[in-house]
Amino acid sequence: MQVTELFGKYVERLNRKNEKMGRWLLRIGWKAQNLRYKVLPNKELLPADNYLAKLMMDTMIKPLQEPENSVIVSVFTPCELLQEAGLNPYNVESFSCYLTASELEGSCLQQTEDSGISGTLCSYHRTFIGAAEKGLLPKPKCIVYTNLTCDANLVTFRHLAQLYQVPIFAIDVPMEQNEENVSYVANQLRELTHFLEEQTGKKISEEALKKRLQRSKRTLENYEQFQKLRADRYVPADLVTPLYAGMTQNILLGTEEEEFYTKQLLEDVKKAPKARGKRIYWMHTIPFWSEAVKKELRLNENAQIVGCELSQVCEPDFDPDSPYEAMAKRMVYHALNGSVTRRIERGIRHAREVRADGVVWFGHWGCKHTLGGAQIAKKKFEEQELPLLILDGDGCDRSHGGEGQTATRLGAFLEMLGGGTDE
Repeated sequence: MQVTELFGKYVERLNRKNEKMGRWLLRIGWKAQNLRYKVLPNKELLPADNYLAKLMMDTMIKPLQEPENSVIVSVFTPCELLQEAGLNPYNVESFSCYLTASELEGSCLQQTEDSGISGTLCSYHRTFIGAAEKGLLPKPKCIVYTNLTCDANLVTFRHLAQLYQVPIFAIDVPMEQNEENVSYVANQLRELTHFLEEQTGKKISEEALKKRLQRSKRTLENYEQFQKLRADRYVPADLVTPLYAGMTQNILLGTEEEEFYTKQLLEDVKKAPKARGKRIYWMHTIPFWSEAVKKELRLNENAQIVGCELSQVCEPDFDPDSPYEAMAKRMVYHALNGSVTRRIERGIRHAREVRADGVVWFGHWGCKHTLGGAQIAKKKFEEQELPLLILDGDGCDRSHGGEGQTATRLGAFLEMLGGGTDE
């Protein structure tokens, strides 16, 4: 039995006896993993990516340590306002990834099934809800979410608010891209400021917010530049770093730590060797736990993931001196908002910037936006001479993995491109 499987079983067993003790063991285990990142960094990864792993784990541990200073958020909620209020992001999708990595998602998903939540709801959301219902995740100060991109948000966050009995704030983002809708969302973000001030008793300074948005803009610009520079370089890639980047480029955007990460990326990529192997651009989430995907794409010189759309959903073309409009513009003009064609066109542009040889469109179970756009995406990417593999599965729930089919289809796709694992 592997260490993570054994750890998950102990957490689950202890949680059944005493919720607080189960939560304590989860926190201790994650702290131990964080110490490992510090003492034994992965020498195959860039220094920046080792820093990112520790930063992401720090972000996960804080809500377990300081739930009274944490806010449950959806992944695309602009978190600069939370940062100015001294609050920690307590993100549903991120926590579910870590629960899956700890082999706890099975019992959490069973809990939601037992409580009557539909199995068609996104497994990231069901995993978090199950962990919350089991008492594994502590009560937050409040909840802030948006309807942006994911219809599961409309179910999940209201359910959590009732479960925890905490205040909730919803940000409505219209699907049309225009200045009227930017203004509409900006006004809601001003209301969110008042909501957070009431919850914390802290005043959010607009001048401080402008400086934070300046940092957000620099961070996005740095990452955009890194992606262009890596087109000529070999950057070792595992399956979790692209997800870390996607998570932090959203929930930590505006922090000094996230800006430092992108600055370090720019330094590291200058020292990277010449590009080699086949280059894959990944659309949507990555099943990091999948042995089939690990075999073909984890730290493999023959084929590697060179970009993930979730880390490039926001453009840095906003004015930090109008901070509310800046955050609102990121949401309204978000790559996953509105027509799937916008998302596809953005993906094509980013895939070309990194000189991708092929693209994987991952049809995560329960994500209607992704599943519904798959065939349109295949047609449009291939019209631009970018071969695309539609790969169905689940980013969180191992029972929906379809490992045999994943191995066959991904292996054949990489063989067609001329890459993959040497036998």
